[in-house]
Amino acid sequence: MVFPYKTLMVQGCTSDAGKSTVVAALCRLLKQDGVRVAPFKPQNMALNSAVTADGGEIGRAQALQAIAAGLAPHTDMNPVLLKPSSDTGAQVVIHGKVRAEMNARDYHQYKTIAMSAVLESHARLSEQYEAVVVEGAGSPAEINLRDRDIANMGFAEAVDCPVVLVADIDRGGVFAHIVGTLSCLSQSERDRTIGFVINRFRGDIKLLEPGLDWLEQQTGKPVLAVLPYLHGLFLDAEDAVQPVQASRGAFRIVVPSLPRMSNHTDFDALRAHPDVDLRFVRQGEEIPPADLIIIPGSKNTRADLEWLRAQGWPAVIERHLRYGGKVIGICGGFQMLGQDVSDALGIEGAPGRSPGLGLLAMHTSLTADKRLVQVTGTCAFAQEAMHDAVSGYEIHMGVSDGPALSRPAFRIDGRPEGACSPDGQILGTYLHGLFDAPQACAALLKWAGLQSEHRVDTSALREASLDRIAAASRPLLDALVALAEQPKQDAK
Repeated sequence: MVFPYKTLMVQGCTSDAGKSTVVAALCRLLKQDGVRVAPFKPQNMALNSAVTADGGEIGRAQALQAIAAGLAPHTDMNPVLLKPSSDTGAQVVIHGKVRAEMNARDYHQYKTIAMSAVLESHARLSEQYEAVVVEGAGSPAEINLRDRDIANMGFAEAVDCPVVLVADIDRGGVFAHIVGTLSCLSQSERDRTIGFVINRFRGDIKLLEPGLDWLEQQTGKPVLAVLPYLHGLFLDAEDAVQPVQASRGAFRIVVPSLPRMSNHTDFDALRAHPDVDLRFVRQGEEIPPADLIIIPGSKNTRADLEWLRAQGWPAVIERHLRYGGKVIGICGGFQMLGQDVSDALGIEGAPGRSPGLGLLAMHTSLTADKRLVQVTGTCAFAQEAMHDAVSGYEIHMGVSDGPALSRPAFRIDGRPEGACSPDGQILGTYLHGLFDAPQACAALLKWAGLQSEHRVDTSALREASLDRIAAASRPLLDALVALAEQPKQDAK
């Protein structure tokens, strides 16, 4: 197959319209058709990130899209990553490495520099691949962000690429979303918008057709595809915590939904486990009884520690342990389990020191250098798990030390990693993705008290879901190819 677009951009009328999924589907379809394709997102704001083979950090959605394209994730696929650390500030990651901590106003001025990084990465991908499928961010109709835009039409104008606009019909108002978005664009931006995708449709398509006809008459642009609502997909979320399915298993796992929770994709394997009832507890919600409490990663460890205290978690955890429950801390959650967390340099906010939960004999100092590495190793938290393989990645700015580390949770590349309490009830680790390897997931759940023969293979579930969204999106690819051929046919 010859794909007629060297660069094609997918933008959305709103956040969560389905841009990430549409890009992943097109990448998988083009790979299946023999086209060398790469995903690209100029700027991503997300706390779910992935470590690349070249030792950098990109948005989790772009790592998923790379898998769809049959590629190893690379920093050029997401040259600008913003990781919010507060309501007004974020860590700015350029080409996979931390550049600075900036507030929104300073970053707005910095966008001209960021755009240079964006164009450099796009140029490199364009040289290496036959096609680049680009994901926008948020909506191009955000008027306050149009000046110096690098994420949506600003990028499309800079590289002169066509744009497909995606709208989510499931949330309602789909025709207003599309027409309203177009009305907020300049004439050149409307001209480069070649058509629409209506996403997450369920119902009788015949009832939708009058609306589609009206939309095409109103805008003069085609509806390229109506994509179905697909239930039960197993795909890495870009940022927002996805709703957990109704309780299925008897083994109860509770996770505090920290305000700056990072990489909640760590829990995807637990979501999919039929014997597990996984619950995220948000602010103000009652904390239910549990067999296992997991404190997740955090982009602002000290601030989220204060949130835990304000929500009454320390007393709940103490009672949970007193009755024999187990606790796991991951990355920032691991740091919280110690005696204190020190931020002398003001890495995540005002310089200072915060007392930890005091459950592990260790201290943590936040550092300017971020550790970014993919790792493999074996479990060390239980004698029967010593030979079970674990794999994952580390993303953290901090160093922990203390007697607790003499009882490691894992052995990574021959070195001890993480910590276990002497009574065997508490486990802490810097390792993200620790539940993704089926053997390690089973061993961790057994350590926590679940006796189950079920194994969750996250890679197989992800691949099956990518194939499902690709099959459902085949009409979109066919329509895109036909649209590009239309001028040639008209000329004849």
